[in-house]
Amino acid sequence: MSTPAGPARVCASLVTGPTVAVREALVAAHLAPGRRSAAILEGLADGRTVLSPSDTLDLRRVAPACLCCTGNLILRVTLNRILRSRPDRLFIGVANLDHLDQLRSWLQQPPYDQLLELTPDLCGT
Repeated sequence: MSTPAGPARVCASLVTGPTVAVREALVAAHLAPGRRSAAILEGLADGRTVLSPSDTLDLRRVAPACLCCTGNLILRVTLNRILRSRPDRLFIGVANLDHLDQLRSWLQQPPYDQLLELTPDLCGT
């Protein structure tokens, strides 16, 4: 839905879990059929991947690093590229929970505060 100020913000969820497989399973469980989604997953697939890029899923993987510190530039570039295509839903899979609150805060600052609507985190065990 668009507002007079511009297009609707993309719903975005941070996805946490102890392994790449757990984070991928959480994303897969929340994909809505027929809706365009995007996922930025921290860490490489471990051979048990359940997600594959498709017409409805823009899947990007980034090397493990703190996404708000050392991996900030990589996340920013990847996020900007994804947001140009205006997905309906965005998932950001986070491997390191040490700075999760800082990452969330960063995503709520300009320019992302106007582009993203953070939804509750998806947490796996």
